[in-house]
Amino acid sequence: MLDAVSAAAEMDGFGTDLAKTLDWCVEVGQWAPRVGEGRTAELWELLAATAAVDVGAARVLEPHLDALTILAQADRSDLSAPHDTWGVFAAESRDSSLLAEKSGAGWTLRGTKPWCSLASRLSRALVTATRDDGRRALFAVDLRTDGVRAHGGPWMARGLTQIVSAPVDFDNAPAVPVGPAGWYLKRPGFAWGGMSVAACWWGAAATIARRLLAPAQSGAADQLSLVHLGRVDGALWAARAVLAEAAELVDDGRSRRVGERLLSERVRAIVADAAALTLAESAEALGPAPLTRDEEFARSSADLHLYIQQHHGLRDVARFGRESARQSAAW
Repeated sequence: MLDAVSAAAEMDGFGTDLAKTLDWCVEVGQWAPRVGEGRTAELWELLAATAAVDVGAARVLEPHLDALTILAQADRSDLSAPHDTWGVFAAESRDSSLLAEKSGAGWTLRGTKPWCSLASRLSRALVTATRDDGRRALFAVDLRTDGVRAHGGPWMARGLTQIVSAPVDFDNAPAVPVGPAGWYLKRPGFAWGGMSVAACWWGAAATIARRLLAPAQSGAADQLSLVHLGRVDGALWAARAVLAEAAELVDDGRSRRVGERLLSERVRAIVADAAALTLAESAEALGPAPLTRDEEFARSSADLHLYIQQHHGLRDVARFGRESARQSAAW
């Protein structure tokens, strides 16, 4: 499995050439393990290894695999053709809304969906929308139909520059329900998918951390070089242990006893903190030189910095703090 990542690392333009990267993701989707089916640790190792090679490639692969897993969980794998490329568009915004309407011909979507990554490059997506009864539901949509218009921006990002995440307008676009209303958020796989993203963060942080080895191993290494490496080593080791235990809990069913959402929030917070610490310590230890002269390091750092913004910091921590307080014996 990791041989596929090693081979991809030799591919010219891997991660930056979206056509090649999407083709690779389609191939991986044909054999990659699915979260919660007994090989979750292997899946997260695959995602982490991909991010270690190129963060952007992992940012493309993770939602594609997540969509395939969702379709399988809903027993709707029939909606995916062998060469389809998938995204998952579930973000919400106060400034836009997406409505699902049912007619004699079936369901259609009308409105605007924010933060739709690579919508202009993908063939299909799973999209959340609000039904006329006020309940959220999940739908599969062909992004190539006339009723779908992907915006080209705005996208001023300095990280993940190729992964444009912009609004998409839907104008009576045909849509197929995937699961009953409310199923997408209530299923255990929703929390599992959030931890798959954390595995990508870990892999990206680990490859940045390796740059701290040379200064620490140098004959001229001072105490600060060792401190920077030690702090990062401890944080990434702890985050790795958390991911490994979470994979076991998911696969053997014990995650239900902990609480799927609580487990996911804990894992994401721990890994996000480790990734942020890695970025901060590497900047402090290495100075501006690699950020201004090493294209690969600078791009990986910028990509990871933007990617971990999917974790909403103290707001997310407050949410699982509330859940921990409610359970009282959550440990």
